[in-house]
Amino acid sequence: MTAQPFDAPAPATFAPLSSDDPREIGGYRLRARLGAGGMGRVYLAHTPAGRPVALKVVRPELAEDPDFRYRFIQEVASARRIHGLYTAQVVDAGTDAATPWLATAFVPGPSLHQVVHRHGPLPERTVLLLLAGIAEALQAIHTAGVVHRDLKPANVLIAPDGPRVIDFGIARAADASPLTGTGLRIGSPGFMAPEQALGLPVTSATDVFALGALIAYTGSGTTPFGSGPEPVPLYRVVHEEPDLSRLPYGLHDLVRYCLAKNPEDRPDTAWLIEAARHHPTTGGDLHFSDGWLPQQVGGELHHHTDLPTTPVPPNTVLDPDRATADAPTAHVLPAPAPTRLGTVPAAGRRTARTPHRGARTALLTAAALIAGAAAAFLVLDNSDYLDDSGDQTAAITDTSAPSATTPSSHSTQAPVAGYTAAYTDRELTSPDSDYEFDLRAGKVTQDTTAWYLGREAGAFYVPEDSDAYIPPAGPLALPDCLKGIDTQPTTTLPFTTLRADRSFCVRAHGGEDIAIIRTLTAASNDGPVKVAITYYHRSA
Repeated sequence: MTAQPFDAPAPATFAPLSSDDPREIGGYRLRARLGAGGMGRVYLAHTPAGRPVALKVVRPELAEDPDFRYRFIQEVASARRIHGLYTAQVVDAGTDAATPWLATAFVPGPSLHQVVHRHGPLPERTVLLLLAGIAEALQAIHTAGVVHRDLKPANVLIAPDGPRVIDFGIARAADASPLTGTGLRIGSPGFMAPEQALGLPVTSATDVFALGALIAYTGSGTTPFGSGPEPVPLYRVVHEEPDLSRLPYGLHDLVRYCLAKNPEDRPDTAWLIEAARHHPTTGGDLHFSDGWLPQQVGGELHHHTDLPTTPVPPNTVLDPDRATADAPTAHVLPAPAPTRLGTVPAAGRRTARTPHRGARTALLTAAALIAGAAAAFLVLDNSDYLDDSGDQTAAITDTSAPSATTPSSHSTQAPVAGYTAAYTDRELTSPDSDYEFDLRAGKVTQDTTAWYLGREAGAFYVPEDSDAYIPPAGPLALPDCLKGIDTQPTTTLPFTTLRADRSFCVRAHGGEDIAIIRTLTAASNDGPVKVAITYYHRSA
């Protein structure tokens, strides 16, 4: 038997919960089944505040094995350290639960396997972009000391802004189980490296071999070592050369390098990214812009955002690890009045290229103290699942009344004469505090920019010549920003106030351009932070 850890089908194939499925696990409300694999079931679930996650519950027989549990705890700890833009972040885990579980960021898109199965081989440029994105994901995984061990098309999800690698490192947990000695093999025959097939130690080069096989499949529609009963492709992996006859010739060398029998002969991920960049088909441009996917595939992605919303009945019986009624709603008292403290001189802010942090650190330390005082106003219940990944939100309800000018949605903005929307609701992820949001360009960067949003010492920061405004609660429209910045400006943007799904706005120097920022994940000093930005340009 071949174990396929948590192979989740695309969101289009949601299955309703059955009578034997729990309705809540670890405080996450289950909405539908996403799939099942050799290591357990996968569910679509929601955080207490409504953010979707993919929640994966291990098989009972694995849960009863102490060796598996020990390794599972280790691997989850390692996976939490992985913060790549092309990975699905680990949000939470129940390693000590009666049935262990793992929650990761939900990616509303089909798997690469489903895309190729439905639409056939992908164009050469798309394949090269996928190669670069997945190689960058492997870089983040390997930097954390983790080897994926089961990289295959079913473990790569396709999002509009590039691929997401899932299930990194978790397959290793089952290797410690006696089940692996009774026919349960971790890995997929068509994508396993020779050393893995022979039971030898695996390294980062093992994942590079799997990447080569995955790219061959994506560009040709067939696996390079064929199909058949498990021993057949495994024998070919070890003893035969790959069949690349259906793969575009321009991809042959890259794939052959990855599929070298000797791990030491395979390239590393940095080399693969540069090779994709300098390939004639990409022309030096590795950018997941509109059109990077074939039209029919891009059109399919729009069907993966309609998530099941069937409400969970009240007083639902919860899982055995949390047998209580639904958690009560938490409350938050009004935040303290904004204060103009914590400005960051443009010349003194820290970036990867300007390590002068003394002046800014002192100022932001003061801002952090104010942020800590603000935290005293928050009254939370035990549904707060914040962790160092920064992807989880707390169940918080703001009891203050919304502004009369608050629009009905985040993206609906009242027109204002002289302002034009340069881009709207652009979702960006900063992997760590060394990266800043370039508000004018709408991108994440380590380069010095004139108008930016960064984070450190428990708060966001902006240039000292910029003003900001935080509304009491709810969505934020352009007229609200213009009025709020003039009447209640602030340069203190503490994480304790700007939790997930809070909006604020920043005005550039000179009172011209406006950026409205909505936090999509809880912010932290370390780890990824995701925001949605709408940028308005004021014409002369």
